[in-house]
Amino acid sequence: MIGGFLAAPAYATGVYEMPIVSAGEPTWVIDKSEVISRLNEGALSNTLEELAKKTGNEVRLVTFRRLDYGETATSFAKGLFKTWYPTPEAQANQTLLVIDTLTNTTGIVTGETVKSIMPDEIADSVASETVMVPLREDNKYNQAFLDASVRLATVLSGEPDPGPPVVEDKVQVAGTFTTAEETDTKNSTIWVVVLLIVATVVPMATYWFYQSYSGG
Repeated sequence: MIGGFLAAPAYATGVYEMPIVSAGEPTWVIDKSEVISRLNEGALSNTLEELAKKTGNEVRLVTFRRLDYGETATSFAKGLFKTWYPTPEAQANQTLLVIDTLTNTTGIVTGETVKSIMPDEIADSVASETVMVPLREDNKYNQAFLDASVRLATVLSGEPDPGPPVVEDKVQVAGTFTTAEETDTKNSTIWVVVLLIVATVVPMATYWFYQSYSGG
């Protein structure tokens, strides 16, 4: 609380802080979070520009860190989409994919013409699976956007959807097989038990034999 007013979250991002991008403008990646390398940003821009020239379908990728209070990645994407493309005609061939890198949440919005080529189910899968799998592994933002751009470009070019990445289950080898260290430990334990038995039984047997012999 500062001067009687609630302080805004540091570095919160609002739609009003984003640069204005219009339909047809050759700006494809806005990396406010600075998580995409220059090399990959160039590769992404080339892929998306080629898609736009070939099909008229435009895809833009946006990253940011932290949103205004009450905002979500989805609501931010919708607000930015309407700001950049204020009319149905401007929105028709547009796709906007955003990532909040603080929470690793995503949002995606598409125009009506895009929906006829790429249904909402596929768009949602791109945002929730294609992007999220690399992020869950180790915050691989470059890989996430590269994978998303390839899938989006493929579908929006009229090709079959390649689908989300295949997630392989990691086999818990340690829980199935005994390690060499565990084997050595078990063997050592067995030898200790054997030696204890020998140390106890042999003196008793010797004493019993001696007593029996003396009594005889």
